[in-house]
Amino acid sequence: MHSQHNRRESVVPERIFVAVAWPYANGSLHMGHIAGAYLAPDIFARYHRAVGNHVLMVSGTDQHGTPITVRADQEGRSPQDVVNQFHPEFLTYWDRLGISFDLYTSTGTANHAETVHDIFLTLYERGHIYKGTMSLPYCHVDKRFLPDRYLIGICPVCGYNEARGDQCDNCGSTLNAVDLIEPRCRLCGTPPEFLETEHFFLRLSAFNEALKEWASRQTHWRRPVLAWTLGMLNEGLQDRAITRDIDWGVTIPLPGYESKRIYVWFEAVIGYLSAAKEWAQRQGQPDAWEPFWKDPAARSYYFVGKDNIPFHTIIWPAMLMGYGGLNLPYDVPANQYVTFGGMKASKSRGWAPWVPEFLDRYDPDPLRYYLSVVMPETSDTEFSLADFYRRNNDELVATWGNLVNRVLSFTVRNFQGRVPDPGELDGRSKDLLRRIEPTLTDVGGHIAACRFRAGIAAAMGLAQEANRYLDEQAPWKTIQEDRAAAARTVYTAVQVINNLKTALYPYLPFTTNRLHGYLGWDGTVQDQGWRVTRVEPGTALRQPEPLYKKLDPGALEEEEARLSS
Repeated sequence: MHSQHNRRESVVPERIFVAVAWPYANGSLHMGHIAGAYLAPDIFARYHRAVGNHVLMVSGTDQHGTPITVRADQEGRSPQDVVNQFHPEFLTYWDRLGISFDLYTSTGTANHAETVHDIFLTLYERGHIYKGTMSLPYCHVDKRFLPDRYLIGICPVCGYNEARGDQCDNCGSTLNAVDLIEPRCRLCGTPPEFLETEHFFLRLSAFNEALKEWASRQTHWRRPVLAWTLGMLNEGLQDRAITRDIDWGVTIPLPGYESKRIYVWFEAVIGYLSAAKEWAQRQGQPDAWEPFWKDPAARSYYFVGKDNIPFHTIIWPAMLMGYGGLNLPYDVPANQYVTFGGMKASKSRGWAPWVPEFLDRYDPDPLRYYLSVVMPETSDTEFSLADFYRRNNDELVATWGNLVNRVLSFTVRNFQGRVPDPGELDGRSKDLLRRIEPTLTDVGGHIAACRFRAGIAAAMGLAQEANRYLDEQAPWKTIQEDRAAAARTVYTAVQVINNLKTALYPYLPFTTNRLHGYLGWDGTVQDQGWRVTRVEPGTALRQPEPLYKKLDPGALEEEEARLSS
C-alpha cells in the first residue's frame, strides 16, 4: 500500500523545449562532451517530465562540416561512410547513459534540408542575406578552396603552431583563415594563395542593437554566458559568410551555386527547429512542434559547451529575429570545459577519456553521479579517475547506497519484508520527515534554474541526515529490547529513502527505478511524479540488491595507464 499527495494538480503544465548540442560525427565522444552538453539537459528534462510539464528534448548528429571531410580525406573514404560509423555509435551512448531524447536525428534528412532552405530563402528575400565576395585560401596542388579546418598555421593570439582556420584549440580564440601566420594546406602542407570568390553573407551587423537590447534583459543567464555575449555585442558584430566552397553539406536553394554549400554553423543551429518538425511528423501530428516554438509562454533551453555560446546567443537569435514568429532562446546554460590531466579534452587531438571505454568498464549511474558533482557550470573542472573512485566509494556507496541497503535488508530480515507500523512518532522522527518536502522543493528549484550541482548536493544532504538519524536510533540494537522503537525508526527511514529516490531520479535514473520496485511500487519514478509519497505500513518490499558497488582503489593505477595510452 502506498499513498501520495500532489499539490500541483491545479498548476497548468508548462511547455519546455530542451535543445541539445549536435555532436560532429567525426569520432567517438569523450566524457568532457557528456559533462559539458549531454548530461545536464537529461537531468533537466527528466525533472520537468516528472513534474508533469510538456517536454520536447531534441538533438542529432551534425553530419556536415569539415571535421568529417577532414577525417574522410585522411582515411580515403567518403564523408557519408564516416557518418555511418559514428551516428549509430552515438545512439548506443544515449541508450547506455540514459540520455532520454524525444528525438535524436541527423542533419542528413530531407526534412532538415527543407527547413534550412526555407530559412535561407526567407532571410534572403528580406535582405538579411546578401551576395558578396571574400578572399579565401586556394590550394593549387589539391585544386580546391580550403575550408577553415583544411588550413593550419600559427595562432596570431598565442603562437600555437597547429591553429586551424576557424579556431585555435590551444587558446580558444575564434579565427578567420586570413588571420593565421604562415598558413599551410592541411592535406599537402603547401602555402595557399588567397583568391576572391563569391559567397552569401548574413547581415549580422544589422541585428547588433536588437540583440544587445534582448541579451541585456536575460539576467537569469549564467554570468560567463552573459559576459561573453555582451562583450561581442559591445565590440560590434561583423557580417559573416554563410556559404563555403565545398561539396559536402546542404545545397544552396538558388541556381548557379551548385559547387557551394551552406556553411555548417548556419545550417546546424536550424537543426533544433527541423528536429522539432520531424518529431511532430513522427507523432502523426505535423503541427505539434508549433506550441514549443510559437507559444510565447513556452521556454526553450539550449545546452551547449562554452565554445558554442556565440552561435546560440548571437547568431541563431539573429536568424530567428530575421525570420520572425519563432521563440528566441529563454536560456543558454552553457557549461565550461572539463580538463583531463590538466589539458582540455580534445576529440581532434585524440586526448580524452572516451565514452565507449568508460561504458564498457563502469555502470552508468556512478558515471552520471560523478559528472553531476563535478559539472563545469561556471568554471572549468578536472576529470580525474582517482576522484571518480573516491566519490563513488565515499559518497555514492557510503552515503546513499548504504543507507538504502541497510534499511531495506534490515526490514526484510526483522519485519518479514513489510514496512512496520510506526505507532506514535517521536520528535526526532517527525523532524526528519518534515525535511522531505523542502528537500524535494529545493532540488527541483535548483534543477529548474540549471544549478545541477546544487540540486544533487541538496539531495545528498538529506541522505547524510538520514544516516545520522539511523546511527543515533541504532535499530539493530533496539530491535532486541524495544521492537516498537525499531519499527518507528525503520518506518521513518523508509519514507526518507522513498522520497530521496524521487529527488535523485533525474541524476540516477537506472538505480532509482530499481529502488522504486524494491519499495513495492509498480511503474517508474517519473510516472509517480515529483511529489511527496508515503510507503504505507504493511507494504511488502521486494528483495533488495545493493544499488552500487565499491571500486577497487588498487586497480586505479592500471586504469589510469590504460586511459592515458
